[in-house]
Amino acid sequence: MGPTTIAVQRKRPWMVAFLGILMALTAFLFIPPSPAAAETTDDGQEVTEFYFAGVVTFDDQPVEGVVMSIDGKGFKGETETDADGKWRLYVPDKATYTLTVDEESLPDGVIVDASQLPPGTQPIAGTTASFEVEFGLTGTKIMNLFLGEGERMTVSFIDQLLSRLVGGINFGLLLALASMGAALIYGTTRLSNFAHAEMVTWGGLVALVVTSFWHLPLWLGIAAAVIGGGLLGWGLDAGIWRPLRRRGLGVVQLMIVSIGLSLALRYTFQYIIGGGTRQLPGASPTPIQFGPISLSYIDIIAMSVSIVVIVAVAFFLTRTRIGKATRAISDNPQLAAASGIDVDRVVRYVWILSGVLAAISGILWAYFRPGVKWDMGMQMLLLIFAAITLGGLGTAFGALLGSLIVGIAVEVSTLWIPSDLKYASALVVLIVILLVRPQGLLGRRERLG
Repeated sequence: MGPTTIAVQRKRPWMVAFLGILMALTAFLFIPPSPAAAETTDDGQEVTEFYFAGVVTFDDQPVEGVVMSIDGKGFKGETETDADGKWRLYVPDKATYTLTVDEESLPDGVIVDASQLPPGTQPIAGTTASFEVEFGLTGTKIMNLFLGEGERMTVSFIDQLLSRLVGGINFGLLLALASMGAALIYGTTRLSNFAHAEMVTWGGLVALVVTSFWHLPLWLGIAAAVIGGGLLGWGLDAGIWRPLRRRGLGVVQLMIVSIGLSLALRYTFQYIIGGGTRQLPGASPTPIQFGPISLSYIDIIAMSVSIVVIVAVAFFLTRTRIGKATRAISDNPQLAAASGIDVDRVVRYVWILSGVLAAISGILWAYFRPGVKWDMGMQMLLLIFAAITLGGLGTAFGALLGSLIVGIAVEVSTLWIPSDLKYASALVVLIVILLVRPQGLLGRRERLG
C-alpha cells in the first residue's frame, strides 16, 4: 500500500470572518457592561437625589468644622460644615432619619438652640443634638441650625438600655406571633415553610389595600387582613400541601416547593403594590415619654394585642380538644393517628391559625418598620427560623421564648455594634445557646441511631 494521504480542509476566509463577528455580537449582547462609577462628594458621600442640608450659625456667624451625621434605615453618613457653615448629607431614599450634631465639635458651652429649630422638629428625648427628620413633598430637606449658650444633655447608658429593652420586647412579641404559627406547622407536618414570610406580608398587604386603595376604615382593614390570613392558610393547605402529603412527598421536596411558592407570591405582591414602601393610616405617630422610654400609642396597642393573642393561643393549645390534638401530633403523629385523631383535620386548623397569626404579625410589623413593602416578610424570615430553632423545633412555647430572646438581642445589641449588624447578633445568640443545648431551650433531646 502506498503512503496514506490525509486531506486537511482549510477554512474559508468568509467563514472565519462570520464566526468572529458572531462571537463579538454574542459578547456585546450577553456580557453586562461595567457599571458607571457613582458620583461622590469631596468627603466621600455618594451623590443621590435625596439629601438634607442647611447652615450652622452662632451669633449670626457661620461655624466651620461642625460634624453632622445621619442614621436610619440601615444607612449612615457623615460630613462637616464648610467655611460658610454649610453642610449637606445625601441619603439613598425618602424615609425618616436621625440627624445628630457632634457636640464635641461645637465651641465650649454651646449647644443647638431648640427654640429656633424648624417647625415640627424637636430634639430626641434626653438629648440636645439629635433630631428625627423626614422629607416633605420633595427629595430635599433644609435644616438650618442655630447655636446658643446652654448645658449639653446626654442619655445615660442605663436609660438607653431600658429604652432598647422595651423596644426589644415589642419586636419580640410581634415576631412571636409569626414564629408560633410557623412552629405549629413544623411540629405537625415537619415542613420548614419558607413561604411563611409571604403569609406575614399578606397581612400588611390586605390591610393596605382595604384602607389606602379602597379608602375604608382601619378597623375594617385589620378585620379583612385577619380573615384573609386564615383563608390564605386554608387555601394553601387545601390546594397544595394536603395533596402533596397524600402523594408521599418527603420534607425536602416540600421545602423546595415552599421556596418556589415564596418566590411566586413575593413577586405577585410586587406586581400588585409596586416596589415602593406604603404607609398604613396612623403610621409614625408622636411618641409618648415614660421617663427614658419612648413609646407611641401604636406601640402600646401592638404590645397589648400581641400579649392577648399569645395568651389566647396558649389557652387553645392547653385547654381545647383540637389544641391538645395538635400537641399530640407534634409529639408523635403516628401514635396520634392510631389513637383516633383526624390528623388531616387538625393540620388544616393549624394552617388556618398560622395564617391568622402571620397576618396579625404582618400588620404590627408594618407599623413597627414602619410601612408595607412587597418583601417585608423576608426581613423577618431568618429571625423566625432563628427563634424556632432557639426555642426548640416544633414547640409553640419555645418559639415564643426564642422570639423574645431574639427581639431583645437585636435591639439591645445596637448599644455596642452598628445598627447594620443588629440582626447578626441574634444568630450569634442562637449559635451560643445551641452549643450548650443543641435541642433548643424547650426542645427534647432525641436519640440518634
